[in-house]
Amino acid sequence: MDSSAIKSFLTEYENKRRLKIRISEEKKALFLREHPEIERIDDEISKSTIEFSKALITAPEDKKEELLNKINLNINELKSKKDNIFKKLGINSNFFEPEYDCKICNDTGYVLNNNKSEMCSCLKQKIFNFEYNKSNIGNIEKENFKTFSLNKYSDEVNEEKYHADISPRENIENIKNICENFINNFDDPEEKNLLFTGKTGLGKTFLSNCIAYELLKKGKTVLYQTAPVMLDSIIDFRFDKPNANNSILDSLLNVDLLIIDDLGTETMNNMKFTELFNIINTRILNQNNKITKTIISTNLNLNNIFSIYEERLGSRFIGHYNICRFFGDDIRFIRK
Repeated sequence: MDSSAIKSFLTEYENKRRLKIRISEEKKALFLREHPEIERIDDEISKSTIEFSKALITAPEDKKEELLNKINLNINELKSKKDNIFKKLGINSNFFEPEYDCKICNDTGYVLNNNKSEMCSCLKQKIFNFEYNKSNIGNIEKENFKTFSLNKYSDEVNEEKYHADISPRENIENIKNICENFINNFDDPEEKNLLFTGKTGLGKTFLSNCIAYELLKKGKTVLYQTAPVMLDSIIDFRFDKPNANNSILDSLLNVDLLIIDDLGTETMNNMKFTELFNIINTRILNQNNKITKTIISTNLNLNNIFSIYEERLGSRFIGHYNICRFFGDDIRFIRK
């Protein structure tokens, strides 16, 4: 990624962090003006601590423990008095802390891991959005479980029409439960990936966005790619073409959740098949020493998938993916 873009992001982070700190300081100053007794207690605690430090230096050795107990008792009484005031006001000790957008890195963009500084998931996601996602997952604020409506799906059981012995509404409710389990058990290596199959307009993209929205709130990274764009980008990288993204393969293999949309619309050849298999297989096996999950969305049915992608890839879907078949009427034209 262009270093100037990362520098711009970090400047944005720093400005945001400073603003949050300033707001918290102003909030605390206003609170102390309205409740000066809190400031007096803080001053007394500070004063007692300083007096204790001085007295401890000059006190006889046999008197130090008694002095320590006496001052600690005084400080604890002051803290208790302060806590009681907070309790009556219905606030806690975090009331004065800055309300950072990211609780993991406190809006710095970096965290310590084994004494090494590494990029926080929030900054990684910002880069993913800039380089890949763009507007692809831009609707997640609107397309989430709160706005998901089962009522758009028919409750009619019609085996001849839908080739199922349940209604579209019961089916989508089952799929929704599978999606929620996927989110809740995301870090479980035994939790399967998701394969959404079905015609357009049945909610595959909507539910993908629902999942992305929930996982982003958990601090996971999400990368969205259509199959054609993803595979073309990898081929450009392999052939070192101008403007090729050198981090594309690493990002696809290491992002927490990879959403591959429109599988089956790409122009397939042996090289692209190999790259697609490599991505799916590597992520299944968690070969990069981290748990990664994948959602694949396609208009193809299972027979089409086995026909186009052969058993080598089809068997990976059967064994390592929960296959969710969407059926019913196009919900995009239903207002409920």
